[in-house]
Amino acid sequence: MNKQLIKDGVGWGLGLWLIGYVLGFILFAVVPQNMIGWVIMPIGIIITLWVLFKKVKGDTWQYYLSLAVIWTLIAIVFDYFFLVKALHPVDGYYKLDVYLYYILTFLLPLFAGYRRMVQK
Repeated sequence: MNKQLIKDGVGWGLGLWLIGYVLGFILFAVVPQNMIGWVIMPIGIIITLWVLFKKVKGDTWQYYLSLAVIWTLIAIVFDYFFLVKALHPVDGYYKLDVYLYYILTFLLPLFAGYRRMVQK
């Protein structure tokens, strides 16, 4: 694994996850609990696309597939330990918004990679 993939994969993966995590705590005070994910999602999509198109330095389809896997694993593992295990949500955590978030976390890097490959 090269340095750039580690930076883009782990660095941005953790950074993007942390942004959503912090936003969740901020919104907890002003948004109904069952709506927090839906409010964060459009913000997260915009930030993620900005990162993918302005900050990520990949130039191969394999690179973006690796990002998709790394980011999705980070999202699933960190959600489990820092939300499910740590906070014990009363009505559970895994609902439609969370599954959609995981799917988008995987698909957005693939979309960006496809766009980059088409533009070459």
